[in-house]
Amino acid sequence: MNSQNGFLLSYIKYGENDAVLHCFTEEEGFQSYFLKGIYSKRNKKKAFLLPLSKLSFSVNPVKGNGIQTVSGFELVKSNDIYTDIKANTVVFFISDFLNQNLRHENKNHNIYFCLDEFIDELDQKNYQSYLVFLIKILKIQGVSPLINNECFLDPETGTFSAELSHQLFDTTISNIWKAVLLAEKPYQIKIHSSFRKDFLDSLLVYYHYHITDFKIPTSLEIIQQIFE
Repeated sequence: MNSQNGFLLSYIKYGENDAVLHCFTEEEGFQSYFLKGIYSKRNKKKAFLLPLSKLSFSVNPVKGNGIQTVSGFELVKSNDIYTDIKANTVVFFISDFLNQNLRHENKNHNIYFCLDEFIDELDQKNYQSYLVFLIKILKIQGVSPLINNECFLDPETGTFSAELSHQLFDTTISNIWKAVLLAEKPYQIKIHSSFRKDFLDSLLVYYHYHITDFKIPTSLEIIQQIFE
């Protein structure tokens, strides 16, 4: 038996009482676990099954090619983000985003600690933190844009150019990208609410060009609506 700390990205009910959990763990990256009895009437820990909740698992060794089984788990850290509708929407979007796009990610401490930092920001009601978080992930993956003195970000090449190459990446959106990329404390940058939808759209376009098999989260429409 070994122990793992990880963030819950998604879960699927299996049968009457069991579930399959998809998590991003500190030591092994993306992992799936089989959890028995979580939906039984006496099990109060199903309340811990929240997107991006940080959990500590006791995991049984795999026999053959089977899925690892969780023998027990505890909540590592509690916070108030799930009682705040805006924060809850952001959590749902980011967990959906990571669940679809980190499936082949092995151990990566930078991503793990970046998630910790993001949750802390959201706990402080920094509702735009998900926008900065997505750029931080690009940096960790080594595909963030290269900075120069030009005005327009070209999402396909990942460089700034003198001419507009994509209608979303005008001077305003390109300047936000540059500000976040250059900032020592990017979470402190204020992105005006009127630009957040276009900025998020620009992030998704950039991810499409630079992340293999990128999938747009199904929850995109929800987060766009709540911040309109």
